[in-house]
Amino acid sequence: MSEFWLISVPGDKTNLAALERMNTVTSKANLSENSKFIIPDLKVGTLDSLIGLSDDLGKLDVFAESVIKKIAQYIGEIMGDSAEKAQENLLANGVDLVSYMSRFEWDMAKYPVKQPLNNLTDSLSKQMSQIDTDLKSRALTYNNIKSNLQSLERKTVGSLLTRTLADIVNKEDFVLNSEYLITLLVVVPKTSYTAWQKTYESLSDMVVPRSTKMIAEDAEGGLFTVTLFRKVIDEFKAKAREIKFIVREFYFNERELQSEKDEMIKLEADKKQQYGPLLRWLKVNFSEAFIAWIHIKALRVFVESVLRYGLPVNFQAVILHPYKKSMKRLRDVLNALFRHLDEAAAANMKDVGMDIPGLQLNNQDYYPYVFFKIDLNSLDFQS
Repeated sequence: MSEFWLISVPGDKTNLAALERMNTVTSKANLSENSKFIIPDLKVGTLDSLIGLSDDLGKLDVFAESVIKKIAQYIGEIMGDSAEKAQENLLANGVDLVSYMSRFEWDMAKYPVKQPLNNLTDSLSKQMSQIDTDLKSRALTYNNIKSNLQSLERKTVGSLLTRTLADIVNKEDFVLNSEYLITLLVVVPKTSYTAWQKTYESLSDMVVPRSTKMIAEDAEGGLFTVTLFRKVIDEFKAKAREIKFIVREFYFNERELQSEKDEMIKLEADKKQQYGPLLRWLKVNFSEAFIAWIHIKALRVFVESVLRYGLPVNFQAVILHPYKKSMKRLRDVLNALFRHLDEAAAANMKDVGMDIPGLQLNNQDYYPYVFFKIDLNSLDFQS
């Protein structure tokens, strides 16, 4: 998906001609795909308000980008599916992100151009904050269900020494409700099955003969039942441990076992019930957040263009989609075509891609033309 460059230059004949040359050169040299980026006539306000807005919009831009990344990453996380399927959900207004940006249209209904720039900025800020708050709340609810389910699922795997036995044991495997007798569960290594059969009856005086059977097996060993008198439990455990037969601390309680099964069934149902609405919310709000973010970029271009080029408002914005291996060459072309906009700065730019102390605006590298980067690399699951 790569990145996009949003630039603007003054709208006089000289610079519009330079833009045409840029389009011709970049097309012939296969450097980038370019599209006009139409920003409507917005209320300018005072110079002081524009300077303050420049800073506010810079912070809002960073925040909005972080929200978009969080939503995209969470879509990938909850789908746990192929990159292609996760990527299919990253749309803006029903189209892919590249198409949306290349055909950008200001949303007059959501962001009325008759409102002052401060109001538009506040509206976008509140929208992004609300989406971020809702995301945290919905993610917390879903993650708690998922975490509790995973915790129960982890109990169903692993060694017979540690895993839950709720899905293994049956009521029929135990002597229940006896004042004198009790059934224990013993984990026996595979190599010791024969030894167990020969010795279990003699590990204490009061073991019921022929009371053992294997009810489960894993790679390391088997789980055997054995019935004995309650009064010799401690003696039996100690003798069994001496020859590496481990008695599980487990006593059959049908109600507890059923409760554990019911909890897992409930969590699985809750997770399934939450998944669909959550994914729909993520898709809708990714689109809303992305659209808002590009409007924030448009506002930044407008404000910086007025501050850079002055009044009356007259500039042309263009969005460029550079080809990966052509970025340095594209930057050289732009600098050559528009260095006249700020000869002093351009003359000092030995490498136009490097940071120049004192020539930075809102943490953006300074160029003779207004420039903002839209980096979509973090949204690309397939890269």
